[in-house]
This record gives sequence, structure tokens and C-alpha cells, in this order.
Amino acid sequence: MLIEANPYKVFAGSKGGALAERICQYLGVSLGKVNIEHFSDGEFSCCFEDSVRGQSVYLVQSTCPSTDNLMELLLMIDAARRASAYKVIAVIPYFGWARQDRKDKPRVSIGAKLVANMIQTAGADRVITLDLHADQIQGFFDIPVDHLFGSTIFADYIQSLNLENLVVASPDVGGSKRAATFAKKLEKRLKHEVPVVICYKQRLKANQVSEIRVLGDIQDKNVVIIDDIADTAGTLCKAAKVMKELGATTVRAVVSHGIMSGPACERVENSEMEELIFSDSLPFEASRCSKVHVITTEQIFGETICAIQTHTSISERNLR
Repeated sequence: MLIEANPYKVFAGSKGGALAERICQYLGVSLGKVNIEHFSDGEFSCCFEDSVRGQSVYLVQSTCPSTDNLMELLLMIDAARRASAYKVIAVIPYFGWARQDRKDKPRVSIGAKLVANMIQTAGADRVITLDLHADQIQGFFDIPVDHLFGSTIFADYIQSLNLENLVVASPDVGGSKRAATFAKKLEKRLKHEVPVVICYKQRLKANQVSEIRVLGDIQDKNVVIIDDIADTAGTLCKAAKVMKELGATTVRAVVSHGIMSGPACERVENSEMEELIFSDSLPFEASRCSKVHVITTEQIFGETICAIQTHTSISERNLR
């Protein structure tokens, strides 16, 4: 009797269903069935309807607020472990609480570290995630973390636009490394230099920017702003307005994760931006904003799962 070596299954939580379906289509497998039962008091439970004994289990779920999404992932990890799964791999397209990666003032928690501890305690053997807010979050885990970058698919899209006088911009000083890396990817494709400019911003408080200044030349340039998160989109919209006032021809924004909370959609719709581009790491209805362009990450995650299953290099697949 022939026994398949290390088979695997893919399951999804409430915030990972659509992306998980696309990943499974890419891999040529069926999405596993998981039943999430809710009780009247708000509690819920997770139960796999397919056997996972001796198999590698990939659980696709973003841990964005509300906390139910994180709890779903933790319960699925625990359920897979108790069902005798060979390995449990948490596929977290958007790693929530990542902005709480350090103590930036006294008497605050480091939320990203706490979430990492919870995922490990639940029983995950490995984590796959996309564009962490801070690279050092990988060090919060004592298990392997495959940190993937969306810059490859974003660079492909920007290249397809055939923009002349292209400039890459960082919306703040902290994102300058991310913008510089993206510019280098574009330079390899376009075979010419892509300058980087930096925005200096001052905040009144979280999600509220008081002033933005641009360091660099954007006169008659097509500007692409690079960031990791679009939450309320206040910074992006304000930066686009300032850049247009300084003579930019067009302004686009590329962000890894489109949270788009509160007034974000209305702000983007009424902004100076030509378009806002982000990945499908979080569900988003296209009808909410005509300026949003969503790019799928199914290939990135699909190729990573293939690499893990075949014990081959992820880096050689140009996913990092």
C-alpha cells in the first residue's frame, strides 16, 4: 500500500476565507472544512470536519481586531494539535497588534510580543506572514517565521503603468528603508534610477497628523508612496495633497495591508490620489471605494506552502 508522505490541508478562519480559497486554487487542492459555532454569550468553538491526523495543517487567518479573529486562530491551532496534526502552520496575512512592537512610553504593553507568545502557546509550529510592521517582530517568536514581502507583486503592477519621471516616497522617516527597498526593485525592472523622497510628519496623537513636509524633489514627478498599513488613510491623503501642491504630476499609494477603518474610504475617494493599491491580506469590498486597487497574494502564499512541503528554498522563489 502506497502511503502519501506528509500530506497537508488548508483551512481558513473568518478573515481568511476568500484568500484561502484562492491559495487552494493556486495549489490545486480543496479548502478544508472547519465549523465555527457561536453561542449566545459571544463565546465560540472551532471544529475541523476533515481528519488532520499526521498531516501538516495550514490555518489562514489574519489577526486584525476584533479580538475574535485572533481567538479563532488560537482555537484552530489548539484543535489541530489535539487532533494529532503532524505540523500546525499559522498563515497570518496581516499580523494584528504589530504596531505595538516596543514601549514607546511608560507603562504600556508590547502587544506584538504578547500575541506571538499566545500563538506559540496554542501550539503553532511555524508562522507565515506578510510585510510585518517591524522586522524585529520575527524575533518575538521561538519558532520559524517566514516573513514574506509584497513588494514583488506591487513592483510588477507599478511597472505595468509605464510611468515616466517616477519617484518613490516614504510617508515618514521610519518607512525610508521600506521605500528604498521598493525603489531598488523598480530600478532592476526599469533599468534606470528611481529616486526616493521622504515625508517628515508630526502627529498630534495616534491616527491624527498635524503637519507633513516633503524632503526631496517631486516637481513634475509621478509619485508612488510606499507604506505598510492604510488604517484611517489620514497620512496618505494628507501627503498626497501636499505633494500635488508641490508640483507632483500624479500621486499613488502602495500599502501592504488595507485596514480602511472609520473614514478611510471617504478620505481616499475625495483625495488627490489617483489610486490606492494594497494586497488582499484583509477582506475588502471593491464597491466601498472606486480608487482602491486590490492585488492578490495567492501566488506568494501558495509558493511558500510548496517550498515548505518540498523542503526547498523560499528565497529562491523571489518571495523575500
